[in-house]
Amino acid sequence: MAIEVFAPAKVNLALHVTGQRADGYHLLDSLVVFAGVGDEIRASQDDTLRLHIVGSEAAGLTAGDDNLVFRAARVFASDRGAAITLIKDLPVSSGIGGGSADAAATLKALAQLWGETVPTREAALALGADVPVCLNGPSPQRMRGIGEQLDPFVGLPGPLAMVLVNPRVAVSTPEVFKALSRKDNPPLEEVRDGFGTIPGLIAWLKRQRNDLEAPAIAKVPVIGEVLRYLTREGCLLARMSGSGATCFGIFDGQDAARDAARRLREAHPGWWIRETVVIT
Repeated sequence: MAIEVFAPAKVNLALHVTGQRADGYHLLDSLVVFAGVGDEIRASQDDTLRLHIVGSEAAGLTAGDDNLVFRAARVFASDRGAAITLIKDLPVSSGIGGGSADAAATLKALAQLWGETVPTREAALALGADVPVCLNGPSPQRMRGIGEQLDPFVGLPGPLAMVLVNPRVAVSTPEVFKALSRKDNPPLEEVRDGFGTIPGLIAWLKRQRNDLEAPAIAKVPVIGEVLRYLTREGCLLARMSGSGATCFGIFDGQDAARDAARRLREAHPGWWIRETVVIT
């Protein structure tokens, strides 16, 4: 019997760059949530370790040794085999943690399949800065440091309806960080008692930022176009996630999100567009 683990899209509702270490790693302060859309990992017993990739976004990946799924499997330092299938629906290198979510889901699936303990946060961090938060998901979290400091973010109102849009343009994360004009920005504004309502959350989010948004738009102007489209559709807040190019719009209810996504697909049939809700 195959073990199936969902790998939800990671969305940075806010992302502040608060510093840079001597070794070059950037320090972050981010509110991370997970959406109801994503990839899926299926794992079953096998004599060798094999990976098969299918799904709407499978063409963007190869099943080589450098694939994050294989790298996650090797964290166990085991000679046991597994037949792993990655069902890929999230765009590659798109700012919503697709590869990190796949790696985290692989760690969970193989731990269950092989009767092992899920690897530590430190082992997950070696795979990438977003892997620990994906491993801890899907509940909302505040992520700090280089991705190793995680705290539950309680009091998020719901259901929070969202449209995710990727314009099918690649963004280089190192280049975006390199283009930052300032790397010692203020952290997130503290929240002590949660949010009673969605308007309260939106008001707080509007006082926060994604510090990577401006340099990403400067390098990939279509990101700004996506944000303008989402704003014209009447969303409560439009922002880029991660280092881009995926953007999100938070809408006043699932019907509004569904209608906006339909109109966006009609206007831009080549874009990747998904209506969803935040997992709380």
